[in-house]
Amino acid sequence: MAETQVPYGPSSRTLERDARRIHDDKPVSPGSIAIGVVIGRMSEFFDFFVYGLASVLVFPQLVFPFAPDRLTATLYSFAIFSLAFLARPVGSVVFMTIDRLYGRGTKLTIALFLLGGSTASIAFLPGYNVIGYWSIALLALFRLGQGFALGGAWDGLASLLALNAPERHRGWYAMIPQLGAPIGFALASTLFGFFIANLSNDDFLSWGWRYPFFVAFAINVVALFARLRLVMTKEFGTLLEQHELEAAPIVDVLRIHGRDILIGAFVPLASFAMFHLVTIFPLGWMSLYGSQPLGTFMVVQIIGAMVGIVAIIASGLIADRIGRRGQLAVCAVLIAIFSFIGPMLIAAGDTGQDAFVIIGFGVLGLSFGQATGSISSRFGRGYRYTGAAFTSDLAWLVGAGFAPLVALSLSSRFGLPFVGYYLLSGAICTLAALAFSKALEQRE
Repeated sequence: MAETQVPYGPSSRTLERDARRIHDDKPVSPGSIAIGVVIGRMSEFFDFFVYGLASVLVFPQLVFPFAPDRLTATLYSFAIFSLAFLARPVGSVVFMTIDRLYGRGTKLTIALFLLGGSTASIAFLPGYNVIGYWSIALLALFRLGQGFALGGAWDGLASLLALNAPERHRGWYAMIPQLGAPIGFALASTLFGFFIANLSNDDFLSWGWRYPFFVAFAINVVALFARLRLVMTKEFGTLLEQHELEAAPIVDVLRIHGRDILIGAFVPLASFAMFHLVTIFPLGWMSLYGSQPLGTFMVVQIIGAMVGIVAIIASGLIADRIGRRGQLAVCAVLIAIFSFIGPMLIAAGDTGQDAFVIIGFGVLGLSFGQATGSISSRFGRGYRYTGAAFTSDLAWLVGAGFAPLVALSLSSRFGLPFVGYYLLSGAICTLAALAFSKALEQRE
């Protein structure tokens, strides 16, 4: 792809260039970048986890009361849950065009308002008993809006952080954006847990569940300003100028890096497959077959998220010692081992189910902390930004998008061991992708 000579690259517009000139004498530190990145990722994951928790706690009763049983209603709800991951790659393609034509700031503003607006709109959703099948159609539309918007929320800030990281601390800086996931999950779980613990079931289903969706919009506005501040910095503009964060046409990226996108989508598969198996799936299982009160179990999940934060931080330290590929390979083996132990823990009663969540979050954190950082490593200058975004979309689609639906379907029909087999397949894919990637690098 020919490189343009337009200052700051084709994705920068006049207002953005002016804003960067204002900040020329105000260099941004890696710490400031890190804070902005964590806030941005936290807001995205908060939106998705608010929906994910509601897909277990609310929608089976509100939107699918006609289902013959609660299991079927939850499966219907999980099917709608998956739609966002189908829409996400489409959103990336559309918003990359907006990025090239109107700039990164415009793209982020539209994407985050669409993300927050889609999430907040769910708060006003009437149930099936009020408007019939239109309730399902609206829920699906808002969920598609979430996924489409998330495709446009890719801002390049994680790459900005990585490119400003010291050479021997790349693993440490790669894990920082990943902290947004457990933080977002803990906040969403805390909000839902509060209303479940303090409201009757009728009040919760009538109005209590709606408040977390309102909060999501407010968090998105805060995140938008935090991210725009970094996009307007001199450091970001310099990397645009050097084509490091340039929005390239997806056709060009696929033509030059199609193989890297395919491999990159499978490298984090073990981590992404496990992602919803320790967050959304266990809550769904407990709502159907568990004996613990859901409020109590959600407290356990919040504790698990705290363990996940510690594990993500540890992943950065470990990766700087043994390398990112070694870290991911070791964690894939750990996930493979957990795929045999996990189903036995779920079947062991309350204590075992709590252990499944806490241990699972620990293993997930060690792997997830380096999963996204592995995606952009093979893309060349000018293709890294778009390539990493599209690869991430495909990895989430294949690894996590259908995980709650598949896991609950398999476990309810064939037994809990099949959840382990599903997770094991992700670990095998990760190990195979790592081996294939290493072989390609040796040949090159």
